Amino acid sequence: MKSKSVFICQNCGSQSPKWLGRCPGCGEWNTFVEEIEEVAGAEYSFLPSEPVLYQNIKEFKKPRAKVKIEEFNKVLGGGVVLGSVVLIGGEPGIGKSTLLLQVARDFAVEDEKVLYVSGEESLEQIKLRGDRLGVRDGQLYLLAETSLERILAQAEKIMPHVFILDSVQAVFSSKLSSSPGTISQVREVANQVFRFAKRNQVSSFLIGHITKEGSLAGPKSLEHMVDVVLLFEGEKDHSHRVLRALKNRFGPVSELAIFEMGSAGLQAISNPSAFFLKERPANEAGSVVVSTIKGSRPLLIEIQALVSSTLFASNPRRMTVGLDHFRSSMLLTVIEKKLGYSFGGEDIYLNVAGGLTIEEPAADLGVVLAVVSCLKNRPMPPGVAAFGEVGLSGEIRSVGQALGRVKEAASLGFATVVLPQGNVAQLEKEDLPGTRLRGVKNIKQAIDLVF
Repeated sequence: MKSKSVFICQNCGSQSPKWLGRCPGCGEWNTFVEEIEEVAGAEYSFLPSEPVLYQNIKEFKKPRAKVKIEEFNKVLGGGVVLGSVVLIGGEPGIGKSTLLLQVARDFAVEDEKVLYVSGEESLEQIKLRGDRLGVRDGQLYLLAETSLERILAQAEKIMPHVFILDSVQAVFSSKLSSSPGTISQVREVANQVFRFAKRNQVSSFLIGHITKEGSLAGPKSLEHMVDVVLLFEGEKDHSHRVLRALKNRFGPVSELAIFEMGSAGLQAISNPSAFFLKERPANEAGSVVVSTIKGSRPLLIEIQALVSSTLFASNPRRMTVGLDHFRSSMLLTVIEKKLGYSFGGEDIYLNVAGGLTIEEPAADLGVVLAVVSCLKNRPMPPGVAAFGEVGLSGEIRSVGQALGRVKEAASLGFATVVLPQGNVAQLEKEDLPGTRLRGVKNIKQAIDLVF
């Protein structure tokens, strides 16, 4: 066993033989830390040394295990796969530990043996949270430990069906001399847990911290080690939380679930469209309902616009919350050029109500309608939803999954949907009783139709 000294960026994992002030990989300053890396003479392996015929490989009797939180099952692609390793990242206090303790509770109730390891909280603290979440009977074992070797020794002794580690940055391996949370330690901990899970067919969950940029802490190789990467998001000022899949070897990527944080833990929201629109004001100018797609799920959201005269005509403000700032600026320029409005002396604020972030271009038409609605001080007609991508020449382009968007709008009582003309031709053969499809080719036609 040989060892060598290397400097590793704690933000992105880049390595250098000497200390550098600025990381060439991510551009961050003062992130290089000297670590002692041990180089093993041979790699560990949990796979058989001889090849096996495809038809001789036995299938699992129970390939997926489901918990009572149906939205969580949906994000994972239908349930927890036997022997899989799932990494859940999120900001401190967002609810990662709460969610996994609820998952442990559901498995324990089904007589599945669960080992929950915490490197950041005492057993008494975990029990207080468990009492609040309704943890009662079942084979749920708790362990407060930060030494990886001791944790794996207890796991080999108990041999649980489900293994939960909270968190991967708090645990260290005595094989390395570096501090807990460093790149080398995080990589070694994840690697050993991965080998344990695959060797014993134990479904494992790892909790990871995220950086200030919102990405998972540690090198990208940590994401490649695991089978599933889930990101837990949400504003601390809002009660809802969004869980989405960034990587999934057993199901669709970008799947999404929405939860509401309450006194009894996280509660899945079965109808998120109604949840985000329940406080939408009636007959208010600058408010437009847009049918968007989050993951594979259609979702109705409210886009709000506020246009107000500025005190600083030479430098009007352009503020966006929940929308891409550069795309919003492009849409404002298109409105000026194609509709003849002038925003030189106006401050413009755009917001997605509820704290969601919308990245797809299908929300473009909603932004245009919201801005013009506020300028004209005329609210949208009741029962109207919209979606469509806007090009630089003002044309409205077709978007994907139009049928799901229209059905979601109809399910909440929106009888009229303004959409790209190209999508109308795709939906003519569909059975959509009580729903009027109003196709538009450009933003001028859309404005004339709505207002």
